[in-house]
Amino acid sequence: MNSTGAATTVFVVDDDDGVRTSLGILLDSAGYRAVPFASATEFLAQYDPARPGCLVLDMRMPGMTGMELLQELAQRGAFLPVIFITGHGDVPLAVAAMKSGAFDFLQKPFSPKDLLARIERALAADTEARHALARTDELRQRLGTLTPREKEVMGLIVAGHANKVIALDLGLSERTVEIHRARVMEKMATRSVAHLVRMAMALEPPASSGLMSAD
Repeated sequence: MNSTGAATTVFVVDDDDGVRTSLGILLDSAGYRAVPFASATEFLAQYDPARPGCLVLDMRMPGMTGMELLQELAQRGAFLPVIFITGHGDVPLAVAAMKSGAFDFLQKPFSPKDLLARIERALAADTEARHALARTDELRQRLGTLTPREKEVMGLIVAGHANKVIALDLGLSERTVEIHRARVMEKMATRSVAHLVRMAMALEPPASSGLMSAD
C-alpha cells in the first residue's frame, strides 16, 4: 500500500500465457498484487497513471512491442518503472531501452529472486517519484499565491541578493522589499532562506520561466 491507500500493483505484459501465469503465481506468493495483460494495447486501454506500481514487460510481442509501449508511456508523461524481460539476442535492445527510460531489464532465464529484487527497487522508485511529484505540486500551489512582484523578490532572494540590492534592482524602498520578503516567506511556508532556495530548485526544471518572471 502507498501513502494514499491505493494498492501497489505489479503489471505484467507478456503474450505468453505460461509466462503470465508463472509470474502471477510468483508475485502473489511474494505478497504483490499482480495484474496480467496479453498485449501492450490491452494494457494501455486499462492503465491509470495515478495507480502506483511497476511494469514487468516482455521485449518482443506481436503488434505493439515492449519498446513501443515504453515510448508511448513516455509520450503520455507516465513515469511507471519498466522492467524488461529479454532473450539473449535482445540485450542490445534492452540497453537502448534503458537509455530511453526503462528502469531495468532481466535476461532469460532469470531467477525469481533476481526478479523480485528488481521489482522491490522499482516499486521504491515509483513511491519516491510520486512523493516528489506531490511535493512539487504543493510547492506550485504555494508559488501560485505569490503576486508578480513577490515572485520577482523571491527570485532575487534565491539568487542571494540582500534587501538593499533587491530594492535598487526593482526601484523600491528597502521597507517595501522587507514587506514583500515577509509575504514570500509566509506564503511559501518557510522561515529559512536555505529552505526557500531548495524549494526554488525543486520547482526550477518545470517552472524555470515562471519563477523569476513577473507574469
